Amino acid sequence: MKKIVLLGDSIRLAGYGTKVPELLSNICEVWQPTDNCRFSFYTLRNIRTWEEGIDGADIIHWNNGLWDVSDRYGDGNLVSADIYVETMLRIARILKKKAKTVIFATTTPVRPCPEATEDNADIVKYNALVMPELEKLGVVINDLHSVVEPHIDTYICEDNVHLSPAGIDACAEVVASFIKQYL
Repeated sequence: MKKIVLLGDSIRLAGYGTKVPELLSNICEVWQPTDNCRFSFYTLRNIRTWEEGIDGADIIHWNNGLWDVSDRYGDGNLVSADIYVETMLRIARILKKKAKTVIFATTTPVRPCPEATEDNADIVKYNALVMPELEKLGVVINDLHSVVEPHIDTYICEDNVHLSPAGIDACAEVVASFIKQYL
């Protein structure tokens, strides 16, 4: 049986990762960490911690970005765009050594609101910067941003950041279908 690994922030942990294992249960084993992979540095640091679960993966599907673009303190993104791209490329190179196929899911949009710490312009910018660089390494892109963006009011819940039940279902279906293409 093929082994799939899901890595990512809360869009995975409390989002599509709650449904993808069920959607793929008859054709593969799905492993994912029980913690939130948060921002890119956290994922990079913890790949070793998750190594036992990652080892033997046929496909790794991964996302990072919402924490990286966050401006929680009003002084700029948590991680600058150039450091984000550099860190994501480091993660990609490590993951490419562990699985034949690595899929990156783009950062999903947020519902605009005055108290938001994430800005959609930054999300679009970070996605645009990282996608071509990951593709050069042979990473496949799953554009979850384009899945959620036309349906922000339906797919993003009341906290303005995380997926709603409808968003979870939609993203889980897209992730499972995308993974199936590479089995």
